[in-house]
Amino acid sequence: MAKPEKDPFRCSECGWTTNKWVGRCGECQVWGSVEEIAAPKRLSLVPGAVTRVATPIGDVDLSTAAARSTGVSELDRVLGGGLVPGAAILLAGEPGVGKSTLLLSVAAKSAARGIRSLFISGEESPSQVRLRAERIGAVDPILWLASENDLGAVITHIDSVQPQLLIIDSIQTMNSAAAEGAAGGVTQVREVAAALIRIAKERDITLLLVGHVTKDGSIAGPRLLEHIVDVVLSFEGERHSRLRLIRATKNRFGASDEVGCFDLNDGGIESVVDPTGLFTTRHAEPVPGTCVTVTLEGRRPLLAEIQALVGVGRENDYGNARRVTSGLDSARTSMTLAVLELRANVRIAGRDVYAATVGGMKMTEPAADLALALAVASAAKGLALPGDLVAIGEVGLAGEIRKVSGVGRRLAEAYRLGFKRALVPQGSDTKIAGMEIVEVARLDQALQRVKIAGE
Repeated sequence: MAKPEKDPFRCSECGWTTNKWVGRCGECQVWGSVEEIAAPKRLSLVPGAVTRVATPIGDVDLSTAAARSTGVSELDRVLGGGLVPGAAILLAGEPGVGKSTLLLSVAAKSAARGIRSLFISGEESPSQVRLRAERIGAVDPILWLASENDLGAVITHIDSVQPQLLIIDSIQTMNSAAAEGAAGGVTQVREVAAALIRIAKERDITLLLVGHVTKDGSIAGPRLLEHIVDVVLSFEGERHSRLRLIRATKNRFGASDEVGCFDLNDGGIESVVDPTGLFTTRHAEPVPGTCVTVTLEGRRPLLAEIQALVGVGRENDYGNARRVTSGLDSARTSMTLAVLELRANVRIAGRDVYAATVGGMKMTEPAADLALALAVASAAKGLALPGDLVAIGEVGLAGEIRKVSGVGRRLAEAYRLGFKRALVPQGSDTKIAGMEIVEVARLDQALQRVKIAGE
């Protein structure tokens, strides 16, 4: 039997086509994304009605696009000043990270500034949301609350309340009678989000959508969702830690590399303007196995402490030594340890090595390599590093120390917090009055500078 000229089924995620329906896309492996392609409609050349008259760009009124503060300074920082009327913002994060708490606080603080706000929950009843609002002090006369899952009912609430700020918690719980599939499916999420964004644009309503994430950390639903919104925010945090971070992965109104820090506690969620102290521990006396570095989270320099513990070596047992990391990339840590032994002659073969960051911080950038190597060497030798030292640099496989970006900003932050000495890659060309900055070209040279030489 001859194959038809065109496959009648297409994946809504990646565009892969097939001649029969399947439950899972054969290209991107997404479930439930393969749909039948409707027969193409003949293109109409009849002029249609316009929603807004075309205007010369110089005559466009900018007053309606002015950002309004959310009342949460760290969120304003990430958004680029605040909430813009007509903007669609997607906030995604794992369950229990604090998305609903943050947005309820934003709604209350916006209402306190005279911005009529509507919070629609598809996951909790109004009484449950009210209990949380009482706990975090988020009750205001012009903050309206509803619990709905149907798009038609949501639009009715919008017509009744006429909000300036609309929060949907969450987009995966909403469904429309005009779309096929269950709530949270690709088709439903796409249609509901498109309808809400269209209403927000037409009425100059700031729209905040809460999004779920999959087990691999990506935003659930169609990729189209991230394309049609104006801002995509990722809310991160460990369950055992009070620290929460918001990162902007897309932002049409500001920088997309800003990071906001928050403290989630019993009283709600609060901005942490200076979070450096959360990631370092000040010791009364220098302790072997600790080294401080400066990492860049977006544009923000943060001091972070790396701690290492090296066990006692065992005779003729080179294959069973443990390598345990927390907050550090395990593959990069193993590579740095190999370079430390082979290029700097620090014996760690057959010895268990444990490396961790303070405060549950996650560090993936290569600029922390030098601090990790110094911390492990310090622990292996039992010699403490100076308490006022910071180390910044990427370690290469040949033992060289490579340059990293933003050295000036990193060292300025370290100096502000009382650090007087620094090891940086050769060629950094950074000078700060009152700070001793030593440039090193190789890892063994860095160890000699801090008097921890190999055997």
